[in-house]
Amino acid sequence: MVKVVFYAGYLNLWAPDFTFQMLEQDRFLHGFALLLCICLGSLLSGIAVSEIPLGSKLSVGESNSWVSSNGDFAIGFYNFPDQPKQFSVGIRFNSKSVPVDKQTVVWVAGGDVTVGNNSYFQLQENGELVLFDALQGEEVWTSKTSQLSVALAVLRDDGNLVLLNENRDVIWQSFDSPTDTLLPGQRLSTFRTLRAASQNYVSSLYSLYMNVSGQLQLRWESSIIYWSAGRPSHSNLSAVLSSDGSLQLVAPNLERFWSVFGEDHNDTVRFRFLRLDVDGNLRLYSWMEVSQTWRSVWQAVENQCNVFATCDQQGICAFNASGSHVCTCPFHHAVQSNSKCLVSSQHDCKPGSIMVEHANMFLYGIYPVHDFISLTSLDKCKSMCLSDPSCTAVTFTNDGSAKCRMMKTQYVSGYSDPSLSATSFVKRCSDPLAADPIFPLKSPPQAYKEPYNICIPCLVGAASGTIFVFIVIQLGMGFYLYKRKNIYRRLASLAHSRPGSKCLIMLSFTEIKELTGNFSDQIGPKMFKGALPDKQPVAVKELEGTIEARKFRAAVSKVGSIYHKGLAKLEGYCCEFDHRYLVYEYAENGSLDKYIENPTLAERLTWRKRMDISLSVGRAIFYLHTECREFLCHGNLKCENVVLDENFEAKVKEFGLGMLYGEASSRRASAQKDVEDFGKMVLTLVSGFKEVKDVLDWAYKEWMEGNPENVVDKRLKNEVDAEELECALRIAFWCLQADERVKPSMGEVVKVLEGTLPADPPPPPFSCLISAREVEDTSESGSEV
Repeated sequence: MVKVVFYAGYLNLWAPDFTFQMLEQDRFLHGFALLLCICLGSLLSGIAVSEIPLGSKLSVGESNSWVSSNGDFAIGFYNFPDQPKQFSVGIRFNSKSVPVDKQTVVWVAGGDVTVGNNSYFQLQENGELVLFDALQGEEVWTSKTSQLSVALAVLRDDGNLVLLNENRDVIWQSFDSPTDTLLPGQRLSTFRTLRAASQNYVSSLYSLYMNVSGQLQLRWESSIIYWSAGRPSHSNLSAVLSSDGSLQLVAPNLERFWSVFGEDHNDTVRFRFLRLDVDGNLRLYSWMEVSQTWRSVWQAVENQCNVFATCDQQGICAFNASGSHVCTCPFHHAVQSNSKCLVSSQHDCKPGSIMVEHANMFLYGIYPVHDFISLTSLDKCKSMCLSDPSCTAVTFTNDGSAKCRMMKTQYVSGYSDPSLSATSFVKRCSDPLAADPIFPLKSPPQAYKEPYNICIPCLVGAASGTIFVFIVIQLGMGFYLYKRKNIYRRLASLAHSRPGSKCLIMLSFTEIKELTGNFSDQIGPKMFKGALPDKQPVAVKELEGTIEARKFRAAVSKVGSIYHKGLAKLEGYCCEFDHRYLVYEYAENGSLDKYIENPTLAERLTWRKRMDISLSVGRAIFYLHTECREFLCHGNLKCENVVLDENFEAKVKEFGLGMLYGEASSRRASAQKDVEDFGKMVLTLVSGFKEVKDVLDWAYKEWMEGNPENVVDKRLKNEVDAEELECALRIAFWCLQADERVKPSMGEVVKVLEGTLPADPPPPPFSCLISAREVEDTSESGSEV
């Protein structure tokens, strides 16, 4: 408060002076009032910036932003130096005490969604946040709040973007949909996920997940857990970062069950954040005012080499002399730092194989990640791999029990350390015997020859003819190679796009014909087998040529960035004129439906294999629903769209194609459609009947009467596990419920199949099914239903 004091002594002044003094006082008061208005106006303008009215827009071209009232955070468009024409919308630090190049992004709209020039981000009049991509001409992300009576938006001082109604109640907030970062006060509740930032347009496989049992987990893909915190004995916990620099697991009543502290715990630090970095490690960062840098004050995995697949396809993790981790490739003599490091393939190893020993090294397979582990000795472990043609490497450990880990993939990673008590053996083709050298025989003494005359015109004619023929041949070969050069170059690049590779190749129609041998080998409806130049097989799917090119490219770009061991990898596509093709990884044993229909092939589908297929497909659909940056449904899950690889492991194909045909439905309806289709598939695998609607009533009746074994496929031998059968039937009937409100989520389905969540007896799945004819007849007769 500013005090204005007038002294009484001024009243004793002479009259003219008194008048002058009064005028000066009035002038001072008017000036002070004007200054006060300016200050209040500045304060109010700061508040107005933080409140975002309906209709407000941010655009790439204007480079504008919305700022919190304290100026610490701002939301706007940004891009990275390696992607100068791709932009994202994000919330970043905006404080003047943090240099521009250190203003870290803490939230991104849509995760890894990027847009082109002239795009915009708008709070529309209907209350929905929309990110519009001018390049695609469509909305690529929305807050889905158009029906929730949103009145305004506010970027709060803690970095939380909220949508409010007229009563100032929070309708939506960015804190509920985190990307890779948590800010102080922000909670990661059950089933919420942080995912590391994408690289090269490909979604990361690293995630931080809060499970229902109260454990915080770092995961690679969805099945490999390489770090966890908390005990699996409490439910409804949340992970929260406190302002004093501690990460805690707390209950709704704020009771703390677990905590970890950063190095600067309780120190005066203005800015902190917790981030899942691209290397798969979770770190707590603090802003250091003195050094003007972000410093890591805690990380979840102390030894970076213990982060699963930290080197991915770049080799084996080790530490150099300075203590930094590096990725080396011990399988080859010379490998560039940015190339793949794969163990050698054992196909056509005619000279035989040898086992190359690597001491103090632990290996594990990726793509797929599931290794075969047995209890045996070192020598037996080594000989097992040598005698198995599909084995590529083994690791022997003895930490109380002798374990042999066998890998059957070329994609092998791991870590190496002199103190590590593990020995690995990598199979390699033995070097062929060197060919016997052929020494030139000593020339016999030459007899004396008489001199002869040289025919100069003959030599000139022969030389000219030879040169002419040589030039013609070279021109012909050059013309042929010129026409084929681009095709082979492109196909060679596609040859490196194996399962686990992170590139999506765009092909021309001519290249598609080359891959498939002019569509000579048809393996299904509009499906053809092809081969890359290195003989790697692929499956080529023909789609309708009327699909809009822009929509097609947007869909395949999203689908192509997804990788899961239970999903058939999309390797490439063709979008040229009226040609639309998708190129998938090839599954050796074909689609599941032929094994259901063919009596001979059905015998290969043992009970164990059928249950494994159910669980694998369930995990894949669960991954699409919850693990991707954005929700993605399959939309057409059936036996024809499940293929089996050489090991009879299931892979789901043709997921996400509903985007190509403009199928619009709510997220809930789409998820429930996948759940219903999955229930049909499980019942098909159990019963052997492809048309579930014909046997649903009968199967439920048999189960209710205590005869579930009558539902089992008669082609199966006496190998059915009674508990697994009960579990499979219960979850199938729950998935097929007519009342969508009681259908389980795919997460619950997977937990039931895994045996970690019990399933109650389901009501009749057809109890709410009333056909249109029945409704019509009922209404005409006037009877009650």
